[in-house]
Amino acid sequence: MDTLLYKIQVSGRVQGVGFRHSARQNARYLGLKGFVKNLPNGDVYIEVEGTRDSLDEFILWCRKGPGFGFVERLSLDTGKAKSYKGFHIEY
Repeated sequence: MDTLLYKIQVSGRVQGVGFRHSARQNARYLGLKGFVKNLPNGDVYIEVEGTRDSLDEFILWCRKGPGFGFVERLSLDTGKAKSYKGFHIEY
């Protein structure tokens, strides 16, 4: 099965609400690899790779986020897989 890479930028109330930790937990549950980090403009950026089905399920989660968050906008780009070893939070 082909490994795909999604580059996701999430805007809204997504910092200070546990978004990164929830994203990491969800990605690991789905067997995805990559990272999540906060951006200086208040958005969250995610690079995540895996199978299309798992990535699409992860995107569905990203569109709603954790309970206290509020996602206004999600942008998605694709790229060449980078063979990440796990999924982590970048600080």
